[in-house]
Amino acid sequence: MDATSEYAPEVSVVIPTYGRPDYLPDAVESVAGQTYSNVELVVVDDHSPEPVEPVLEDLSLDGLSWRCLRHEENRGANAARRTGIDATDGDIVAFLDDDDYWAPTLLERYLQAFDAGGPDVGVVAAGVQIVDAEGEQIGSVVPEYAGDVTERLLRGDLQAATFSRFAVRRDVFDDAGYPDERLPSLQDREWHIRLSQHTRYASVPEALVVRRVTDHGQITDNFEKKRDESVPLIVEKHESLAASYGDDCRREFLSNFDRTLGFSALRNGYYRDSVRHLLRSIRRDPTQVSAYGYLALALGGPFTYGSARRAKQWLSGRVSV
Repeated sequence: MDATSEYAPEVSVVIPTYGRPDYLPDAVESVAGQTYSNVELVVVDDHSPEPVEPVLEDLSLDGLSWRCLRHEENRGANAARRTGIDATDGDIVAFLDDDDYWAPTLLERYLQAFDAGGPDVGVVAAGVQIVDAEGEQIGSVVPEYAGDVTERLLRGDLQAATFSRFAVRRDVFDDAGYPDERLPSLQDREWHIRLSQHTRYASVPEALVVRRVTDHGQITDNFEKKRDESVPLIVEKHESLAASYGDDCRREFLSNFDRTLGFSALRNGYYRDSVRHLLRSIRRDPTQVSAYGYLALALGGPFTYGSARRAKQWLSGRVSV
């Protein structure tokens, strides 16, 4: 599909960025290299220590309509996304984190899924390849979104697509609102709950997004902000919605976020916190099998968790012995 196809709306791509000049060029160039051509790009510099626009000016972006906007102060990723949304005009808005990048056919496949789903489909999610710092694949996820997904999201049966992995019809924002700027993490999970209440979903069953997992300060690792800010706010906003699907859904909803906190605490060395959250997750929903494995690692402390991580790396061939 290209800009001359019957269904060829403008796609607005929004990239929020802060202090990652080494990663940003890959993200931007992956937008410029899309097979779908009716695209505008807005990069929102959330007051990086050094302005990023000079980095972009050195790239080969011929044929791509792009702009760089800079916040006068650091306001957070969701504020940057809103700035980008408000500055664009496309019927479809796609998001890309500054440390991820896309395969060339991603936007083309998004548009095909929107076209096939018709006007009732307002969100399309794609699959992801997960790579390490050397670019070697260490995992992949293919989405299973179809139709009304609200209850499955609340129960944790569906893994919420990260921002780099989905596109939204602009008119859905009118009903669902923007990403919540108060959240320092888990913004994508919360927004999907709201989006899903106002539109149907579809999937691109291919891993066309590449997500790096490295040591460059990704917000997914910040346990304390999840514990003290993100999870309490999400629970406050959506526990009653989960309860409307039955008490078992409410318990699974709460259990899922306790498990999230337990794993985050484990990754960050808060072993007692990890045990506490994982035990509560199991009490609320004993069927959550993964919580038992995390609990065993948390009970063993740093030696057990460190050994398990090294073993996983060795089995994947990424550590020489």
